[in-house]
Amino acid sequence: MTGFAQQVQQDTITQLDEILLLEDVVPKRAVGITASSTLGPSTFEKFNPIDIASAINQVSGVYILSGALNTNRITIRGVGSRTLFGTDKLRLYFNGIPVTNGTGSSTIEAFDFENLGSMEVIKGPKGTSFGANLGGAILLDTRPAFEDETRLTNSFTLGSFGMIKDNLSFQHADDKLDLSFSYNHFQTDGYRQNNNFERDGFLLTSKVHLGAKNSLGILVNYIDYTAQIPSSINQSDFDEDPTRAAGNWLAAQGFEANKYSLVGLSYTHGFTDSFSNTTSIFYTYLDHYEPRPFNILDEFTNGFGLRSQFQGGNPIKGEYTFGVELYKDEYHWGTFQNLFGDNNGNGSLQGDRLSRNREFRDQLNVFGTYTLPVSAALQAQAGLSLNSTHFDFRDLFNTGDANTSAERDFDAILLPSVGLKYQLNKGWLYANVSRGFSNPSLEETLTPDGVINPDIAQETGTNYEIGGKFTFLKPKLYVNFALYRMNINNLLVAQRVGDDQFIGRNAGETRHQGLELDAKYIIPLCQGLQLSPYISYTLNDHSFVDFVDGDNDFSGNPLTGVPKHRISSGLDVQHSNGLQLNLTHQFVDEIPLRDDNSINSESFNVVHAKLAYQTELSQHFSLGLNAGINNLFDTNYAQSVLINASSFGGAPPRYFYPGNGRNFYSGVRLGYIF
Repeated sequence: MTGFAQQVQQDTITQLDEILLLEDVVPKRAVGITASSTLGPSTFEKFNPIDIASAINQVSGVYILSGALNTNRITIRGVGSRTLFGTDKLRLYFNGIPVTNGTGSSTIEAFDFENLGSMEVIKGPKGTSFGANLGGAILLDTRPAFEDETRLTNSFTLGSFGMIKDNLSFQHADDKLDLSFSYNHFQTDGYRQNNNFERDGFLLTSKVHLGAKNSLGILVNYIDYTAQIPSSINQSDFDEDPTRAAGNWLAAQGFEANKYSLVGLSYTHGFTDSFSNTTSIFYTYLDHYEPRPFNILDEFTNGFGLRSQFQGGNPIKGEYTFGVELYKDEYHWGTFQNLFGDNNGNGSLQGDRLSRNREFRDQLNVFGTYTLPVSAALQAQAGLSLNSTHFDFRDLFNTGDANTSAERDFDAILLPSVGLKYQLNKGWLYANVSRGFSNPSLEETLTPDGVINPDIAQETGTNYEIGGKFTFLKPKLYVNFALYRMNINNLLVAQRVGDDQFIGRNAGETRHQGLELDAKYIIPLCQGLQLSPYISYTLNDHSFVDFVDGDNDFSGNPLTGVPKHRISSGLDVQHSNGLQLNLTHQFVDEIPLRDDNSINSESFNVVHAKLAYQTELSQHFSLGLNAGINNLFDTNYAQSVLINASSFGGAPPRYFYPGNGRNFYSGVRLGYIF
């Protein structure tokens, strides 16, 4: 489904039937008639520049649970909701380069929100060219430089909880070179105990035009951050004082330190006017150090890969895309004793080594899509993807019979997709049937003894979907909808067998079905002033079809970790003089927290407000001012939850990650055009 986002270049004002539209020009990356939802700068700028979660939650069917700035879990149509920490079961791309690691884990906090120009979401496995994962794909792209312009911009923001953020960017574009460089710094004391966060990073993107048929692209992204971890808290602490950290994490002064690098080169060659290729090679590096109450994790990952995509054809005879994507990484990790209890209240102290491991992870995707115009109004599309995955686990700590080194190859899996799109006078309709999969992580394939279980299988499912997009009232009213149903077999269940030990097993089948509806109405009030109310509604009717866990039969229960109803709504007031008011609202229904449905989180409403003004001071200087309030009514709500939380040592289970209380921010943006 094509989501609601204003879709034209920022800072552009277009007069249409006396309606002022501030829209974002966002080129569609989803291949052919594949339906997708897109957000652009005008949506991002409705929110605090560190609040990527609220922006993503504008997309119906997509929900990001944010336990902290460094702890985000993205779910699409309920897929990924059972993942305990982080995001998996989808593919994440940054400027066309895959940044999902070898186990299928994606980290959206590795990118500065202010550098993004667009986010496109393909929901479900219909994105053949982007992995065919059950959750779908998220395609992030940076802000493009304005044509024939050299611009220097600085955005500075202050806010509650000691927040300071600065983003300095330089952009240049001419007929031979596009160049963008930005440096960002961010720090905050955080809303909760043990919640400090500090980050520095830079981003370089460049495209060199090598004649009429060739271009070379360069991408370098670097992020260095240290984030304290308050962790989840129990019901009593959540009700009485949500600013508390979990006691053991506070005593250990737990934190994570990350250094993340992404380097990519891409080359585009046009063989003819209708046939071209783009090939990218890339390297990623992540250095991660995390003292936890139960141990200290020290790890680093080297990853590299290649993506090559050919596209050609014409709108009359048909258009095609085919290519290959290869990702390989080498993951080194070990654990150590954490002697924080013997450190005189000074937090974590590294002790003896407990484990040392190395994992080699390979994943190959081969894909192809063909789009055929059947008639003037009807288009058909067929796609096919093939995935092959291999894990090689090396235990470098234990010897003899205690050594658990092993390999695991998954059988290659074919993933077809078929779609139709029919053009109407007021819009279009589409239908799609597609098959998808999710790999278990290597850790999920291990038994409690640390030995690879050869019986663990990939999750698979077939998605059935219909939807459409319509424009009414010349155009003033925009409506999108999607209906879908997907059964997932060989459901992967992570069972906790210790503080930091989870094992996986295939436990049955889930049914994911639902409705997604987006509507926006543009009301011109007077010359230069317009009002734009909008709403996105998500119905998640997800359940366990067949789920037996030991002696417990949970078949028929609602899927854990997913709200049945969710609403994102808002009101934009815009004036041609540069003044803009954005009111945004989010309703999240209660969420089942245990597979037996014995406890749910409470539903909540949270409201944000932002006022912004932008003007040209002269031919060269521009000024932007903004101020905002998050959580306007100071609601105590769980911004993320932990499902099936365990209880250790008689302590109550810790299910809740509190959202921030009412907080304020204001910023200034100065721009200079050379």
